[in-house]
This record gives sequence, structure tokens and C-alpha cells, in this order.
Amino acid sequence: MPQDPMPEMVSLELEHPIWDRFFLPAPMAEIGSREANGEWDLAPKHMVTPLSWENYFGFVCAPTHGTYSNIKREGAFTVSFPRPDQVVMTSLTASPRWEDGSKVEVRAVPTMPSRLVEGIFLRDSSLLLECELDRIIDDFGSNSLIAGQIVAAHVHEDALRADDRDDQEVIAQSPLMVYLHPGRFTRITRSDSFPFPTGYRR
Repeated sequence: MPQDPMPEMVSLELEHPIWDRFFLPAPMAEIGSREANGEWDLAPKHMVTPLSWENYFGFVCAPTHGTYSNIKREGAFTVSFPRPDQVVMTSLTASPRWEDGSKVEVRAVPTMPSRLVEGIFLRDSSLLLECELDRIIDDFGSNSLIAGQIVAAHVHEDALRADDRDDQEVIAQSPLMVYLHPGRFTRITRSDSFPFPTGYRR
């Protein structure tokens, strides 16, 4: 009998999405958008990522969500990367909308206005991005990819990398919040240099 080449692995059935069967680390970001009635919305998302090495940013959203329709209508959005001690406020903005479609919980968290696009940020976040809508790609199942071009970026000074600062010092002074899907989070306070091979180029 041939030996199983993956004896310690469990093959997952693909009739259902696989993402709840294991933990997967991801950034957590607050996406800010403007509602049709002129009020502001913040919505936490963890399927977020830079798009290329240029200044593009994208995240996954469902067309049934207010964030999707807000950005499609207004053509802009903001991104706030909260700190670990802001996890309760981040969770609060995930509250479902009221019967009238509003999210009054957003009014309970501290915010600040963006500069170039019309929007708000979660105050005291470590990284803030202002984005103009570049494109929306639909039909990833029931979800869509919303891509924006970054037109302004702001980094808290304690989270800013610099030639005269050790990278570990930056992370220690400004810990990163990581969402562990499904349903958990952690904070990063230390890291190690990645062992790139000699001659590596991105």
C-alpha cells in the first residue's frame, strides 16, 4: 500500500466555505463611508489588503452592505487601522443597522475628519488612508472587491518606520491589532526579521 503523502492533514470538503475550519490572521480596518442621508458610517473589515506595490488599497464587501452602496455612490472611502486597545470601539461599529437603516453606534466612537476626501476616521488609529474609488469587481460568489487609489496617507508618529529607529522598537511602541478569523484577535508587540536569501529582490 502506498503511504499517505500527507498523513497529518485533513482534506476539507468544498461544498461549503472553508474559512471557519481554521484560524487565519488578517489586518483589521475600519472602512469609512458616507450614507445617503449625509451621515457617516464606519464598518470593520478584515479582508483588506494593499493592491500592488503602488498606492492602491482594496477590501472585500458584499453588495448587500451599506458600505458597498455608499462607496459606489460617493466614489470615495477612508481606512483606519485601529490599535489593540480600540478593539471594543471596533466591535461597536459592527453593530447591525437600526430599522431606519442608521448606525447610531458610530456616533458613540471618537472620530476625526479626513482631509482630501469627504469622510471620517476612527480617532487615534495608527494608520489612516484616504481613497478614491478606482473600481468594483463583483461576483466573487456573493462578495465583491472594492479597490481604491490612495490619495492621502497619515501614520501616527509612534508607528512610523525611520532610518534611526529599530523596527522592533516601532512595533513595541505601537502594537498591531490582528484579527484571527473566526472571532478572535491578538496584538503583535514583537517580531523577528524575515530571513530573505542573499540577492532577494521583490
